[in-house]
Amino acid sequence: MSSEDPETSAALQASGEPTLKKATQKAQKQIDQLFNISLHIAVTGESGTGKSSFINAIRGLDHDDEGAAKTGVTETTTEPRSYEHPTMPNVMLWDLPGIGTPKFKARRYLKTMEFRRYDFFIIISSERFKENDILLAKEIKKRKKLFYFVRSKIDNDIRAEENKKGFDQEETLSRIRINCWQNLKEIDDPKVFLISSEDIKAFDFEKLIETLMSDLPQHKQAALLQSVPVSSVAILKKKVKMFEKATWAAALCSGVIAAAPVPGLSVACDATILVAFFTRCYYSFGLDDKSLEKLSERVNKPELESFIKSPLVMALATKSTARVSVSAVAGGAVLEYLVSLVPGVGSAAAAGVSFVCTLTLLKNGLNELEHAALKLLKEAGLE
Repeated sequence: MSSEDPETSAALQASGEPTLKKATQKAQKQIDQLFNISLHIAVTGESGTGKSSFINAIRGLDHDDEGAAKTGVTETTTEPRSYEHPTMPNVMLWDLPGIGTPKFKARRYLKTMEFRRYDFFIIISSERFKENDILLAKEIKKRKKLFYFVRSKIDNDIRAEENKKGFDQEETLSRIRINCWQNLKEIDDPKVFLISSEDIKAFDFEKLIETLMSDLPQHKQAALLQSVPVSSVAILKKKVKMFEKATWAAALCSGVIAAAPVPGLSVACDATILVAFFTRCYYSFGLDDKSLEKLSERVNKPELESFIKSPLVMALATKSTARVSVSAVAGGAVLEYLVSLVPGVGSAAAAGVSFVCTLTLLKNGLNELEHAALKLLKEAGLE
């Protein structure tokens, strides 16, 4: 292959690698991480603290939805139970039995739980952190695992205080944080986040996600960021940036590169990866029917369910499924529209699409999905 081939040069420049072989290997690894890297999140703490509610909120589910974690005022978890993310099957959340209950005395609990399984731990308390929470954190630290403290049901605390004379929400939140830190004084620099599972966008949810993104290994960050609900423009922008960084890899992986010394980098467009890539964006941005329904209920705007008019979103809605992998079956309507985004390119079934054209297609499609999501957030009042 000619070293002066402009398409090859573009692929190498995008990858930062000196050879096409290394560029392709790097692209395949990045796409594999985007689609397939697993993330196991353990949610633990004493019974009745809202572990199951937190798991449902992260997964964008209500307590009565199919597949939701069972909630209740009594201990409902008797053994570690996994919950697959509804649209990101490589992300698993684990509802662990409450520590310190009659069935799970603290010492036995520490021996029974398979700590190695989890990437990080969320230790939840709905009142104050207690001796068992501190014991658990120390044991997690000994095993060199990440852990974070979540003070749940903050909305209840605010409601209990707001009718009092001189109520100030920030002062109330500050007092709760100080109390948490005082209870956790045996832990060096405890990371505490105030969360309401009833309103996941409120309080410290985004601060928690930002902290996790800075603490987790890079290959785990993509799995986390894809799975969290879009609660603001800031979260959406982080997701868009992540997908933008992967467009060159998707473009390179989307076809078979011809090794023959002919002008141009010949790529026979593989619709599977292209549609899988955009379907991941579609679900991650909250543009699917179920997410739109949930959002419209939450902000009391029924019209949101039919608000999105983007041709790409509508094409994805007719052909995509929640369980998307690199081997997913591509939809003809989606591919037909995607190819129309690149000027001068005809039917992808009849002609190869070069690396540069495929990259342009990916960037244009991502831009359209971002624009649709931004319009949705604005209409929902979540700017």
